[in-house]
Amino acid sequence: MQLFRTKSVEQTIAETGEEGRKLKRNLTWWDLSIMGVAVAVGAGIFSVGAQAAAFHAGPAVIISFLIAGIFSVGAQAAAFHAGPAVIISFLIAGIVCGAAVMCYAEFASMIPVAGSAYTFTYTTVGEIMAWIIGWDLILEMLMAGSVISKYWGVYLNDFMRLMGWNANTNLTFGSFHIDIAPIIIVAFFTTLLVFGTKIGARVDGAMTVLKIAIVFFVVIVGFFYVKASNFTPFIPPSQPASTVEGSSAVTGVMTQPLWQFATGMTPSVYGVPGILSGAALVFFAFIGFDVVATASEETKNPHKNVPLGIGVGMLLIIVMYMLVAVVTTGMVSYADLAKQDSPSLATAFELVGADWAAKIISFGIVLGLATVVMVLLLGLTRIVFAMSRDGLLPRGLSKTGKHGTPAALQIVVGAVVALVAAFFDIGVLSDMVNIGTLSAFTLVAISIPIMRKKRPDLPRAFKMPGSPWIPILIAVANFWLMLNLSVLTWIRFVVWLVVGFAIYFGYGYWHARLGKGDLTETLSAETDKAVNG
Repeated sequence: MQLFRTKSVEQTIAETGEEGRKLKRNLTWWDLSIMGVAVAVGAGIFSVGAQAAAFHAGPAVIISFLIAGIFSVGAQAAAFHAGPAVIISFLIAGIVCGAAVMCYAEFASMIPVAGSAYTFTYTTVGEIMAWIIGWDLILEMLMAGSVISKYWGVYLNDFMRLMGWNANTNLTFGSFHIDIAPIIIVAFFTTLLVFGTKIGARVDGAMTVLKIAIVFFVVIVGFFYVKASNFTPFIPPSQPASTVEGSSAVTGVMTQPLWQFATGMTPSVYGVPGILSGAALVFFAFIGFDVVATASEETKNPHKNVPLGIGVGMLLIIVMYMLVAVVTTGMVSYADLAKQDSPSLATAFELVGADWAAKIISFGIVLGLATVVMVLLLGLTRIVFAMSRDGLLPRGLSKTGKHGTPAALQIVVGAVVALVAAFFDIGVLSDMVNIGTLSAFTLVAISIPIMRKKRPDLPRAFKMPGSPWIPILIAVANFWLMLNLSVLTWIRFVVWLVVGFAIYFGYGYWHARLGKGDLTETLSAETDKAVNG
């Protein structure tokens, strides 16, 4: 079996011109930047940082943010992982993700084709590894889309409650319960995406700009409540998780970081281990850019606009997350955050008596989550589209309609995401999003030096500096963050891979176009046409 057979870059690009399976190029670098911000700046900016600070890193959660990547993620990371050192967690996450994004930018400028890491891996490491990454990305985006649309309903109901509106999206029929909010938001953006990616991007962009304005407003107000004493100690001393009130989520064997379990360490929070686990947690905040790369086949002048769009968007995100992390850990002590049931930026404002901010933050979360849903729906569809066009999944899924979008596939994907969100309790699966992303980042980074050696002749509008050593270090850093995810997450990940291998060896390998050789029928003239849009 030729498990490591690879597609040439020329074949990959030429295939984008295939009649009936061709996407329309109408996105600009600004559209891509806004997409990245839209998917990365959701409810997480208001909560995860607070949780990482409370239960992992303390004030140094700011470093966790920069390692990985605004309203909830920072608060949770601060409370339960790092304390004020969650600032460091964000720093680590941002650096690792930013470096990985540069690898994506090089590939996207060289191979502007739908599929992101899946497509890049297919041209370098081989088909079996491309399948693994494609399967991981389906996991990442399906779970993320379902989780986010589910939480959109939760926060929408919370916002209506704060505003005093007597409305609720939860319906009960006897013992049967369903939340129709995820179905509504997914149906709305699915409809927009069916009629054209540009239409969806414009609506998403307008909502994202408003969301950014809310973030900066909240940050500016929050700075008036910051006290320097709350940053001390910046890196709280490491201590057993069982001694920290509210940190029960990290006390068990299955929920502690894998590397702690493997080395026989007692589950702990704060200190350097807390910073690292906080970085792995807040990495969820930076997942947007592998999604942006999936839209490169729909971008005008992709060699220039894809790297520029990714870079500008990444810079905006790091700045916003860092500012929110500083405000969250500066307004209240990480120890006080740790005592709360679900610490967030809104919690910090409530603890300083600014209850009015909860309404603004709640509205920001509703907006933020809505924009995330659209980009994830787009990304998931484009991954399945690329794998289908290659024959690894049924080819019928990759047919495009008169609007230049895979309309039927978009509807199917929307239906699956909506149903999973409406009927299943999927909050515990957020770590699955992280492990899928990190595995993709790892292979993309490794692929940079491989492609440099394999095809030095290919034009590259953007080059990842320091190859091969920096890409190798990026891959190691991403894998290290994976080791900081829980044992249970790894078990679920292995099960997902086993299912994927069953599908690949039962269907994908035998139906791949590369194996049948029919890719050779594409004409080289289509390559220039596809690249130039």
